[in-house]
Amino acid sequence: MSHYEGKREVPRRQTHQESGSAAPRRESGQQPRRRRRRRLGALGALLYVVLVIGVSALLAGLGWIWAGDVLALNKAEVTATITLPDDIFTYTEETNQEGETVTVSKADVGYVADQLKQNGIIEYKWLFQLFCGFTGGKEKMTPGTYTLSTSMDYSAIIRNLSAKSSARTEVTVVIPEGSTEAQIFAILEENGVATVEELNDAAANHDFNFSFLKGVLPLGDPTRLEGYLFPDTYIFYQNMDPVQALNKMILRFDEVFTDEMREKAAANGKTVHDIVIIASMIEKETTGNDQTDIADVIYNRLYNPTSETAGYLNIDATIQYILPERKEKLTAEDLAIDSPYNTYKYTGLPAGPIASPGQASLRAAMNPSGNGYYFYALGDDGEHHFFKTYQQQENFKATQELYQNG
Repeated sequence: MSHYEGKREVPRRQTHQESGSAAPRRESGQQPRRRRRRRLGALGALLYVVLVIGVSALLAGLGWIWAGDVLALNKAEVTATITLPDDIFTYTEETNQEGETVTVSKADVGYVADQLKQNGIIEYKWLFQLFCGFTGGKEKMTPGTYTLSTSMDYSAIIRNLSAKSSARTEVTVVIPEGSTEAQIFAILEENGVATVEELNDAAANHDFNFSFLKGVLPLGDPTRLEGYLFPDTYIFYQNMDPVQALNKMILRFDEVFTDEMREKAAANGKTVHDIVIIASMIEKETTGNDQTDIADVIYNRLYNPTSETAGYLNIDATIQYILPERKEKLTAEDLAIDSPYNTYKYTGLPAGPIASPGQASLRAAMNPSGNGYYFYALGDDGEHHFFKTYQQQENFKATQELYQNG
């Protein structure tokens, strides 16, 4: 019997070396690779969630702030006057859906945004420009002066920067009777309606659609509307289209000079233009209550001339019209000026109206008094006195201090 017989043999665990495979080597303190991946994956997901929530919260906050500007939410009350000058607009000819050629204006939205920001109406210029780009806002704006407030959202701001806006700044302008076209343009410029340059250009080149202007007032002359800009009290917009401003005054003339008056003028062999010329001389000569008698003098000299008048009107106001500045007393040199407006040098009516006549003068030009007057002179009492003969006029002047010093 063997010495080992009867003992149980315990199987021996095979080593990696014996099995032919290499054992993984682990440095001291190193965690198992699988466990590290699990822990980093959880931390990354947590960081990603935090990042998404943070960015979302930031964008939500900014979105609310931006929305507040777009929608005019919770904004301090501010009111400002904004002017959009004509030179920030570009004009192009385009064809509309009906095949018609129309003029389209487009505003410089950058300029508009700057004005709104500077005046406290909006907070974010870039956002307003972006909004205009999406909504076609630059094509909806028109030149003008507007009153805006922070209670208006972006859509309302654009809507109120248009020609039909109730936010346009209005101005009341009084045009006195007897004002010349140049004086009227100066008044309009002073009140911010339009510049003299713009008004002259519109007067000269725009073909206003009124029958009484056709054929007698050729385009190109800025004084062609003389006499037709009716003197009255008007409400204009500041920085408005000069054509619209002039059209408004011509339209008022059209209302005052009724169809009945036109028919009567035609029946008497007169055009509307003839009546306006006569009325303008009456307006510049009248002292306030003598229009029909001045009309009587004009008509008698024109159509019933005597040897003393010989068809000359001899009206000082027509000379004053062509002088650079009004004079208290005309000189011999003034009376000799060679001009179709010089009624001392040329017979008949002057070349055109010399002022804008009021309603009383227009009616007087169609209804002379019929008193048979040919002469008149201003008295010391500030009123005109009328005479049938030259000698009567001279006798009267001899009694007035006004004429004693030559």
